[in-house]
Amino acid sequence: MAERRRRVVVAGLGDTGLLTAIHLARHHDVVGVSVKPGLVSGQEVGTRIARPDAWSRDYWIPFDRFRGLDDVRIVQGRLSGLDLTSRKVIVRRTDDSVVAEDYDALVISTGVRNGFWRRPDLQSAGEVDTGLRAVHDRLAGSASVAVIGGGAAAVSSAVNIAAVWPRKRVDLYFPGDRALPAHHSRVWEHVRRRLDDAGVGIHPCHRAVLPSSVDGITGDPVEWTTGQSPANAEAVVWAVGKVTPNTEWLPGGMLDDRGFVRVADDLRVVGDEGIFAEIFAVGDVAATDPLRNSARNRADRLVAHNVAASLRGDRLRTYRARHRRWGSVLGVQHDGLEIFAPNGRPFRFPAWSIESVLQPWIVRRGIYHGIRKR
Repeated sequence: MAERRRRVVVAGLGDTGLLTAIHLARHHDVVGVSVKPGLVSGQEVGTRIARPDAWSRDYWIPFDRFRGLDDVRIVQGRLSGLDLTSRKVIVRRTDDSVVAEDYDALVISTGVRNGFWRRPDLQSAGEVDTGLRAVHDRLAGSASVAVIGGGAAAVSSAVNIAAVWPRKRVDLYFPGDRALPAHHSRVWEHVRRRLDDAGVGIHPCHRAVLPSSVDGITGDPVEWTTGQSPANAEAVVWAVGKVTPNTEWLPGGMLDDRGFVRVADDLRVVGDEGIFAEIFAVGDVAATDPLRNSARNRADRLVAHNVAASLRGDRLRTYRARHRRWGSVLGVQHDGLEIFAPNGRPFRFPAWSIESVLQPWIVRRGIYHGIRKR
């Protein structure tokens, strides 16, 4: 009799969870749980709001187009609980029915809430499309835009809005002496020139008084705790990095004091080995390091390896975090795509190579193991 394939539940199918499920599906019975009907990436928010059609082509992809998910059973629903004793994940589905998914191993990859572009809302494909278009239309109809925040999402938003609508007044406000503080200083030096070229007004040392919600575009004057006069714009984009982990469904003993999942250096959840031995966390939800960088350092491969090794009783590998953010900051521009290394030096994919080499061969085939055409 053939040995039973072990069941792995991947809770959350965002950028990292989806890749983890693809890796595990080769040798395990994988169940993926998602509030969305496809990959709705948290990447490249600037392109998402300024050029949603171009963004959707590469970052909003229904699950049935991923060849690597053909053997994965996907449950669309909201995670509502975890029964550690019976090893069941509780899911409330779109029709409001409740199902309990058994697991031999569990990967927690539910990510974080962050502004209007990372929300754990249960959505249909039509609702995803409507949300993308609503933000774009709000910006398109505004003569002036203020972007609040100093991270990559804020900088990317400012550059892309200015590039698509060069007649708009676009201003970027951030609290420090420079934006992109988690990146090497060379990245900011380089990106600042792009902001200047795009005509974006740059306002350092402005720390905003946050409104009650930063989950949408607002239009009220922005006030500052740092003493400057209020800033006025018809549309205010809040990209302040106010993240909240999607962990309400998990027992409190698994979480740190900010609600992120506590993990060891092998990405296994910290706690009672008898209960937590086959539970892992990866991506923005995992408290791996101060920057929670596992999503950006391809830890999907490592966590998939460690899940399989744990089920076999083999030795697990160690995750080593980088101390700076790296990768794309601005997304694809008219002259191509720049990827910044951890040392701050850029590597450029020229514009001609994006749709002839990068997306079809490196991303769709190499990273995702094949994506069907629409």
